[in-house]
Amino acid sequence: MSADEVQARWRMVLGRFAQDHLPEPPRPEDQRRAELLDTLYERAHAERGVRGAEPEEDRQGGLGRGRMSVPEWVEGVRTLFPRDTAEVVERHALERFGLTELLTDPEFLERVTPDPALLAQALAFASRLKGPARAAVRRLAARVVEDLRRRLTPEVRRVMGRRIHRRQHGPVRAAAALDVKGTLRRNLKHWDPERRRLGVREVLFFARNEQRLPWHVVLLVDQSASMLPSLIHAAVMGAVLAGLPGLSVRMALFDTEVVDVSAEVQDPVGVLMGVHLGGGTDIGKALRYAEQTIEDPRRTVVVVISDFEEGADPAALLAVARRLQGAGVRMLGLAALDEEARPAHDREMAGRLADLGMAVAALTPSKLAEWLAEVVR
Repeated sequence: MSADEVQARWRMVLGRFAQDHLPEPPRPEDQRRAELLDTLYERAHAERGVRGAEPEEDRQGGLGRGRMSVPEWVEGVRTLFPRDTAEVVERHALERFGLTELLTDPEFLERVTPDPALLAQALAFASRLKGPARAAVRRLAARVVEDLRRRLTPEVRRVMGRRIHRRQHGPVRAAAALDVKGTLRRNLKHWDPERRRLGVREVLFFARNEQRLPWHVVLLVDQSASMLPSLIHAAVMGAVLAGLPGLSVRMALFDTEVVDVSAEVQDPVGVLMGVHLGGGTDIGKALRYAEQTIEDPRRTVVVVISDFEEGADPAALLAVARRLQGAGVRMLGLAALDEEARPAHDREMAGRLADLGMAVAALTPSKLAEWLAEVVR
């Protein structure tokens, strides 16, 4: 680590007190980082009675020194710090220092780009918020859900949509649906033996299949804090899939308990606002709940979205997974379901489930749709 990097780190630690201890003038970006942290952590200084920290009555209505607005602060943190560091600082802003302005500042809500990462952080505290703060989280959730839904729906419908039916004909005029053999048979009576030509007077196309697909999808979603980004995408995917003709979709959220939200599956915002983060994970209980709801195992797909950090008896989890597999249920385990699909999960447990027949992966929503399309085809 260079001398400049060491000094930059000390400047962030010391904040505005750095000018008395670090002789070298800071680089502009280092100074800005220090100011952003000082704006937040001066509240901790005041609580501990540090001399020079602003008293409580001087800190109302803003984020501290210079009355930096919340949007300016958030923009600076996200621009100047790595993503993981920015998430920690924002979490401190909410959890340790009560900066609900992050959620209720009208300017921030108007300017912020719909962001699943920010929504995930807000949902982590939503159950503690009331009144305007909770309403602000709901508005943010609605914007994020609408953005995801707008982008995902066409792709999912393209992949999971109507399939060509090979047993009857219809008026569709598409090259992919052309029935070559049927057209030849239908026009054989127009064969001209002298000219050795076939007169084609009627062209047949396969009809589209409008019948309901006899498949049921059960989404089991881990609602632990680490899975919130995947939960957001799962809620939207559940709504999109439920809107497709022929698919029956059931959804349940779980930690150590299981909450069936199937009645709200078409309302992702309602699903997300009902999240209550628990203190553990019982995947086995979630699978047992799914097992009780299954009526046609060979036409059922169970999708478990979890980090696979099983807190209950692993043997019980493996036993129910074995039963489902034996009954013919298709199972998919997702260690991540978002646009980046970067998993952080218990690889050993995921491997044991894979050995029992569960396909385990980290997928983007469109890839999940492709997998489902292959299964129900």
